[in-house]
Amino acid sequence: MFGEFTLVTTLLYMGVSLGLGYLIARCYMFGSNYNKSFVATLALLPAIVSAVIFIVNGNLGTGVAVMGAFSLVRFRSIPGTAKEIAFIFFSMAVGLATGMGYLLYAIVFTVVVGGASLLYFQTSFGEQSSAMKQLKVTIPENLDYNDLFDDLFAEFTDSHTLMKVKTTNMGSLYQLHYNIVLSDEKREKEFIDQIRCRNGNLDIICGHMSASSDVL
Repeated sequence: MFGEFTLVTTLLYMGVSLGLGYLIARCYMFGSNYNKSFVATLALLPAIVSAVIFIVNGNLGTGVAVMGAFSLVRFRSIPGTAKEIAFIFFSMAVGLATGMGYLLYAIVFTVVVGGASLLYFQTSFGEQSSAMKQLKVTIPENLDYNDLFDDLFAEFTDSHTLMKVKTTNMGSLYQLHYNIVLSDEKREKEFIDQIRCRNGNLDIICGHMSASSDVL
């Protein structure tokens, strides 16, 4: 419910919004790589959204204009990670709640969602098996890659999946991208050496799965 527009009410809403914004920013900072600009924005965003909602105060026309103004922000920003997007919505939701006068709800919401974010982002929840690796093998165009390494995969891996095939060097070479789980990590060099004997000693890359695909 909207409160009466008084100095005390305004200061109360702003104070609660800034306090909750600080807690949200601290949750984001915990165990993360961050920059000061983004963290400060997270801390200020609830207060900014709260002020806008408080000023609108049920006016439909003003609300539509504000929504249009907020939509322009998307075209002035670069893509962010899934975590950054989640915390931006987190801050905005808290600002909406405080701006409408639901201070207790905003506090409970911040505590519950902030705790859940720490649980999900700082634990192994959702992580792929550390044994999963990515193998990239370059082969000449005259080799049939369909069953070229099947016997080696059977000997050295517990599982393997051909994810994609890409041509390179003006079509004279193929790049094969596999997801593999080695049956014995100590035999990785032997495995790569065996592949080298079949691909003409062309490029081979074997490493852990990339974690850079969390951009929205």
